[in-house]
Amino acid sequence: MLAPALLVLVFCFRGRAGASPHFLQQPEDLVVLLGEEARLPCVLGAYKGLVQWTKDGLALGGERDLPGWSRYWISGNAASGQHDLHIRPVELEDEASYECQATQAGLRSRPAQLHILVPPEAPHVLGGPSVSLVAGVPANLTCRSRGDARPIPELLWFRDGVRLDGTTFHQTLLKGGTTGPVESTIFLTPSSHDDGATLVCRAWSPALPAGRDTAITLSLQYPPVVTLSAEPQTVQEGEKVTFLCQATAQPPITGYRWAKGGSPVLGARGPKLEVVADASFLTEPVSCEVSNAVGSANRSTALDVLFGPVLQAQPEPLAVDVGEDASFSCAWRGNPLPRITWTRHGSTQVLSSGPTLRLPSVGPEDAGDYVCRAEPGLSGLGGGAAEAKLTVNAPPVVTALHSAPAFLRGPARLQCLVFASPAPEAVVWSWDEGFLEAGSRGRFLVETFPAPEGHGILGPGLISVLHISGTQESDFSRSFNCSARNRLGEGSTRIHLGRRDLLPTVRIVAGVAAAATTLLTVIIGLALCCCHHGKASFSKQKNLVRIPGSSDGSSSRGPEEEETGSGEDRCPAMHTDHSDLVLEEEGTLETKDPTNGYYKVRGVSVSLSLGEAPGGGLFLPPPSPLGLPGTPTLYDFNPHLDMVPPCRLYRARAGYLTTPHPRAFTNYIKPTAFGPPDLASGTPPFPYAAFPTPSHQRLQTHV
Repeated sequence: MLAPALLVLVFCFRGRAGASPHFLQQPEDLVVLLGEEARLPCVLGAYKGLVQWTKDGLALGGERDLPGWSRYWISGNAASGQHDLHIRPVELEDEASYECQATQAGLRSRPAQLHILVPPEAPHVLGGPSVSLVAGVPANLTCRSRGDARPIPELLWFRDGVRLDGTTFHQTLLKGGTTGPVESTIFLTPSSHDDGATLVCRAWSPALPAGRDTAITLSLQYPPVVTLSAEPQTVQEGEKVTFLCQATAQPPITGYRWAKGGSPVLGARGPKLEVVADASFLTEPVSCEVSNAVGSANRSTALDVLFGPVLQAQPEPLAVDVGEDASFSCAWRGNPLPRITWTRHGSTQVLSSGPTLRLPSVGPEDAGDYVCRAEPGLSGLGGGAAEAKLTVNAPPVVTALHSAPAFLRGPARLQCLVFASPAPEAVVWSWDEGFLEAGSRGRFLVETFPAPEGHGILGPGLISVLHISGTQESDFSRSFNCSARNRLGEGSTRIHLGRRDLLPTVRIVAGVAAAATTLLTVIIGLALCCCHHGKASFSKQKNLVRIPGSSDGSSSRGPEEEETGSGEDRCPAMHTDHSDLVLEEEGTLETKDPTNGYYKVRGVSVSLSLGEAPGGGLFLPPPSPLGLPGTPTLYDFNPHLDMVPPCRLYRARAGYLTTPHPRAFTNYIKPTAFGPPDLASGTPPFPYAAFPTPSHQRLQTHV
């Protein structure tokens, strides 16, 4: 146990006795802020000699206070081998390589590099602390820091604590290789919302981890920011609306301008506009433009105007061929959108809803008027209907009209009604030995008249009349064909001429003649009796006989009164030959006077005003088809019958005999054209009353 302990002591003694100088602690690289203290440690073991520090190879000296280096000194217990170098305050010139040397032992520490950090100063923002910008205009802000900081600082931008991107860094190099100031530029396009915002430029480096900040405030000039409102936003047509235009701007607002649908509203100034709403406000928005020195801004709004339906596009008339499709369209506008329906004129059945009506494969029965109707709006105003006519092109439709029976060897006429679209190219009458389209041919004459409007759904109507002068036996046994054609086809109808018996007419004539003769005998007898009671006054008019026995005194009317009598007794003025009625003053007249010269009447002739039919037969015109059953017969004395309408057959009034002379018809001139046709019940429905009814004038003759 003793032997090992002795051995250890021996080894320890031998090691202690043979120790050589060495570094227990050597200096290391050091980073120190400018102005602070730097300490470089140096500890030697087994050394009792001189220790010194060198700066970049230059010996600082062996004294502890290092004379000549006021900011340098050596600290520590020299006996224990501690020789630390202190520098305070550190300056930029102190940045160097330092060594600790034991000169007597020939020992040198490893070099220690002293780095001096210079913290950056607070940066400077160009134009700060309040930078004026224009909203919407791109701009850049520059932050600058001096170049004497070590290391070169980094310039950062912040807003509300958030780092901003989009910066560029720039460093200026000075002569001699030294660095100048550094700059950081940020690019931005400010808006009106950036007015008053604060931006921070921060200079950061390892020498100052917290950095140094410089703040600026943005002062923006911006055009007006406009908000436009309407009260109320939804309005009935005709109600009052107020528009309010509010705006913020820097610099202040200089003016307002109002427009509607792009057109200026005259007289509108200021931030408020009052109007009366109509339908145009729905499609023509109201705009407000606000201006200042920087610029202007515009906002617009459209009203929700409620109004009833208004017709925009009228349905157009349409003509299509039979079997083709037909399509009508109409347009109504309103708010809310109106409900559009299609019906047929005179019907309530809805054929279609919407702006378009389609009729596939139309036929003649589809022709007519169609109605496009819009229901009134919520206000009850507006709405209405628009019509369009559909014409279906088809072959002509020919219908026989009523034709009066005719006398043998008398005049006759046949009539047919033609409806066609397109209009017929021709209407032709044909019979056994020939045909006639227009004009005259032998005993036949054709005339064509337009039918009354509005009573032909198949198209425009025509009435064709075939006149027959001097009927023959064959005319009553044959058939007459009325036909019409157009580009789509042909239509026709057959018509037979009815015959009228002459016997009833002869009996009527004989009865009337007998009555007239009896009446004339009574008048003459009365005249002979009166000749014993007074003198008869003879009228100066040649054809007027005055009967003084008249009880009502009307026989004493003068010539003027007789000329201007009632319309019932007057006949049209005509050139007639009355030479046999002229009262002569000769004596031969009295020998023929049955009244012994009292009346001086040469003679009286009574006519029944019955025309003679061509060929010698007695002709009475057929009854008018316009008369109702059971009414007295009216006779049609149209000019084409080659006779003059008669006066009253026979009438005694106030002592006058009003009867025409037979020779009053001898100078009648036949007209060149016939009047419109007579139509009767049972023919297609259209107003036959549109045709003028012939007026029968009467001839009055006095005896």
